[in-house]
Amino acid sequence: MKRESKQSKNMKWWQLALFGVGCTIGTGFFLGSAVGIQLGGPSLVIGILLAGLTTYIVFDALARLTAEKPEKGAFRTYAKQAFGHWAGFSIGWMYWFAEILIMGSQLTALSIFSRFWFPAIPLWLFALGYAVLGIFVLLIGAKGLSKIENIFAVLKLAAIVMFIVIAAAFVFGFVDGAKQLNIPNSLGDLFPTGFTGFWASLIFAFYAFGGIEVMGLMAIQLKDPKEAPKSGRVMVLSLVVIYVISLALALVLVPWDVFQTDESPFIVAFKDFDLGFVPHLFNGALIIAGFSTMVASFYGVTTILVSLAQDKDAPAFFAKEGRLAVPFPSLGMLVLGLAASIIMSLALPEKIYTYITTGAGLMLLYNWLFIILSARRLQKVTLMDKVKYYLGILFLLAGISGTLLDKTNRPGFFISVGILLLIGTVAFFMNRKWKKEEKNA
Repeated sequence: MKRESKQSKNMKWWQLALFGVGCTIGTGFFLGSAVGIQLGGPSLVIGILLAGLTTYIVFDALARLTAEKPEKGAFRTYAKQAFGHWAGFSIGWMYWFAEILIMGSQLTALSIFSRFWFPAIPLWLFALGYAVLGIFVLLIGAKGLSKIENIFAVLKLAAIVMFIVIAAAFVFGFVDGAKQLNIPNSLGDLFPTGFTGFWASLIFAFYAFGGIEVMGLMAIQLKDPKEAPKSGRVMVLSLVVIYVISLALALVLVPWDVFQTDESPFIVAFKDFDLGFVPHLFNGALIIAGFSTMVASFYGVTTILVSLAQDKDAPAFFAKEGRLAVPFPSLGMLVLGLAASIIMSLALPEKIYTYITTGAGLMLLYNWLFIILSARRLQKVTLMDKVKYYLGILFLLAGISGTLLDKTNRPGFFISVGILLLIGTVAFFMNRKWKKEEKNA
């Protein structure tokens, strides 16, 4: 990590935007959207629009802080400056646990995609293989990771554009084959599970945008940090456009109640058409997408743990330098987290994706709340900024509370609450030590 920091900061704004796309488009959209559709039907498209708006508000807040004063710890450092040591400690560990859960979600999703070709192989075996390969990519270092993510981003965008072009050809009649189009003609068609179903599905709309935090960590590599907000605007707008168009086309081609959580909606949408190798090609793209976001999570987990250790919010040996691009103790914690994910995929193969995805999504939303609140505290905000931030907070609270409305989501909610209680308890007892250190400083 130290060697990476010595490198010149020459990343351009468009490279950061492309990196953000690479970190964000992954299993949260390609598989998590299937769970969202089951809960809310076609109304998930509206959820994507709301989640996209909220994502823009959150990243704009983080980017403006970065433009004013770039910090290696990013959102964690800003929370500490805004609210005190307990906040930096808490948000750092919340993000670490969130990324650990996300890794479990992504490993499971990658395994599900791989079983499209090899249905007899158990999930945990695929998960083990992807975990080992992901660690190898991580050890290349931040500069190499950025280049790899940019390549993956182009491949993922190409796959989604390919889906949009083919699906649009069927929908608009340029190619025969679509037996019946499923276009909503009423509010009942758009909200087939009612408003509560839409509310419950919001967490999966938000999860499709998970990854902006890694952009915050990488933003210190920008040649001009003041261009960070521009990167965020381009990234979020690009994601919203391709998410909405591709998901809407999939829902027009296939009735919403056909989608299942063990297959990507985009694979299901092409099932009734004789497209030869295309579904296989697209499934390969899904695996690339999931793998790239998983590696980005690896980077986030190790980077934030090193930052915590350097600020004495984690044992100092986690930041100990070695020959590897990542400190060996931090890499060890990553491996333990991966091992736990693989064991869970072995024990709960049918439920693990939904449970872990909900828990991971909630931990991200808690972090996003802190980012908005930190920006509100540290910046001079206009009336328009206040309205924007309060709107973001309202949508985030809607996404969090919606997980209580469905029994499938509740275990993930309680997982996140348990983690919060653990972090809060440690922070409470550590607060005395921090106050003594402040008095003696």
